[in-house]
Amino acid sequence: MSRRFPWATWSNERLLQLRIKDLGLTIEGTWLEPRIDALYETLERRGFRLRPHIWLSEEWFSPLGVPGFAIPFYLAHPRLMRLERSQMLDVEGGTRDEFMRIMRHETGHAIQHGYQLQRRREWQRLFGKSSKRYPEYYRPNPASKRYVQHLRLWYAQSHPDEDFAETFAVWLRPRGEWRRRYAGWPALKKLEYVDELMSEIADTRPRVKTRERMDLASKLTKTLAQHYAERKAKYTEALPAIYDRDLKRIFSDSTAHRNQPLASAFLRRNRTEIRRMVAKWTGEYEFALDVVLGQMLRRARELRLRAVGGDRQLRIDFAVLLTVQTMHTLYSERRRDWIAL
Repeated sequence: MSRRFPWATWSNERLLQLRIKDLGLTIEGTWLEPRIDALYETLERRGFRLRPHIWLSEEWFSPLGVPGFAIPFYLAHPRLMRLERSQMLDVEGGTRDEFMRIMRHETGHAIQHGYQLQRRREWQRLFGKSSKRYPEYYRPNPASKRYVQHLRLWYAQSHPDEDFAETFAVWLRPRGEWRRRYAGWPALKKLEYVDELMSEIADTRPRVKTRERMDLASKLTKTLAQHYAERKAKYTEALPAIYDRDLKRIFSDSTAHRNQPLASAFLRRNRTEIRRMVAKWTGEYEFALDVVLGQMLRRARELRLRAVGGDRQLRIDFAVLLTVQTMHTLYSERRRDWIAL
């Protein structure tokens, strides 16, 4: 049962002026607590001595050298989850399934840190050097079978540490499940290595025992408005407005169609449905999609394009175009690695 907070009934505008530390949030007594207990029960069944300590902060992360991880503060209250959706169009970890998926990933980081697994030669041979610098961007190959597929955007391909965390997260599910899913994949060798390695270390004491908790939500002095301004800047990237040719393939600039509805009006009306459709197809975050969609909408308005034809087919055609633009962005050197896990 969630605690009662005065700010729970405030408007977004008023709530955004509140400092994160003044929210007074805890994990105890929220819907997160039984899910964390379920994670600990899974680790206990697998014979693990290490239990990652978990705290609230701005985002999901496991600090280097700390056998624990942070979860975003907004998940601790339904009102903050609604604010998150209004600001970012998505609530990462906001469902039971997604919350557990990300926790399994972060547990992989915590176990790596607790047992210093990156120092092992076989770990380095299979996953790479943990000391490798995190990239400004990465170019995932969606067809690659060298990596497991767990979190969205083929995140295992971004860095050796993420490759291990994703492999661990998949391994933590029943053995038969991952053996069937990855049969014949080169990634299966990584899963089998993790299987052997966890059998070796699970019931031993971790080398690192610190309970350090970084960037505690209860100590963050920035306001929610500042928090979201920073996040939006992190997700938003100025892309070249080179949409004219593609837009004209879907919408018309012919004077013969000057009495038809404006394409920009059509896109405003269908923006949410199209965005959600493409997010489901690509795994891309809705806020990032909305940035590109907004640029295309503005360009359609500037070109005075008209929506000719049935709404359903236009929605599908435009969704395909947005998908192509999204995949181009994923492979582009302009892409920044803003996935902070």
